[in-house]
Amino acid sequence: MNTVSKLVVFDVEGVLIPKARFLLFEVFSRVGLKKFAKAATYGLLYWMGLLSLDEASRRIFKLLEGFPYSKLITLLNDLPLMPTVAKVFSELKREGFKTALISSGIPQEGLELLAERLGADYVSGLEVGVSEGLLTGEISGDVLEPEGKALALRRIFGKDSTLSSCVAVADDRNNASLFEVCSLRIAYNPDFLLGFKADHVVKGELEEILPIITGKEEKGGAQITRRLLLRKLIHIGGFLIPFACISLIPPAYMALVIFSMTLLYLTSETLRMLRRELPIISHITRAASERYEYEEYVTAPIFYAFGIIITLLIFPNPRGYSAIMALTLGDGFASLAGKGFRRGRNKLNKGKTLTGSATFFTASFIGSLAFVDPLTAFYASFIGMAVELLPLPINDNLTIPISVGFILHILYSI
Repeated sequence: MNTVSKLVVFDVEGVLIPKARFLLFEVFSRVGLKKFAKAATYGLLYWMGLLSLDEASRRIFKLLEGFPYSKLITLLNDLPLMPTVAKVFSELKREGFKTALISSGIPQEGLELLAERLGADYVSGLEVGVSEGLLTGEISGDVLEPEGKALALRRIFGKDSTLSSCVAVADDRNNASLFEVCSLRIAYNPDFLLGFKADHVVKGELEEILPIITGKEEKGGAQITRRLLLRKLIHIGGFLIPFACISLIPPAYMALVIFSMTLLYLTSETLRMLRRELPIISHITRAASERYEYEEYVTAPIFYAFGIIITLLIFPNPRGYSAIMALTLGDGFASLAGKGFRRGRNKLNKGKTLTGSATFFTASFIGSLAFVDPLTAFYASFIGMAVELLPLPINDNLTIPISVGFILHILYSI
């Protein structure tokens, strides 16, 4: 039996290249708004679990019937890599690791060019139909099957191979089968399911996977960058909203103001993906984005805004304001503490730390005391901390304030 050792298998989109950037913004921006909207809808339905990967992929590529194949490959080849990707592959090669790229959304030829660019050893991608240089809209390949990525890996090395020291690095549930066959599982900026199945969760630059794989200590330890600090100060600054609602603007009008700002942000992000800018807004979002987010559509602020909007509209009272404190002060300071003091990893949610949870409770409790009594502040902070700890499928910028507001409403209605 052939034994495959010291192998690192990478998912591609969301790990090596920006998530959803290639097909949606680079390709579909060139085929018309109607097809762009349809492709985005199919992607959203897949993300929500309402379409299988196979069905979503087939529908998306069917929309590209007649698109020049050479243009597709050129757009992929011109796509920027995520920061530190080249460094990661160089270091892994220096340490004697083989690398493999497996993708369910990238054509085989494009994947081979990417592998050549990075010095990767093996690839397995999507087979696309081409006739007279144009896409037929047909696709095939092992990678479309439910267990497809594991099957693709087996085909590379043979069914009788033992992947004794295989490391999988991926970001979403489509890669769950890789986690079943590899001995070390690293979830990189993952969705909730893959984060739950992972041995390690890495949120930030890809180079942070290196100490996990090589076993070498990370030099310098954890760092809070200026960009992260600015981002979290904006996040924490939301604690002023309840005070503004009390003294200046009624909650419903404040919700309308936040909604309007969210529309501006959505416009700015869409334009940024199309390599254009919205004055002032684009500058602020770029300044607050980490390097690995530069080429991706950043959705966290949208969930943050809607978490506050829904809370203001449904729970426009002091207990609702304490829910906003949990999101702004609790979650904001918890992120800074968790990044700066990586102590006490939470086994249920490996991307969180016990230090962060303790900071969440403390900051939320102190902020809530401005609006409610100590017992209610305790309830709000504990609920928010618990929700933040759980590996839920919905962004915690949305779940924290709504959960706190709803549970407090139930408790005080009994």
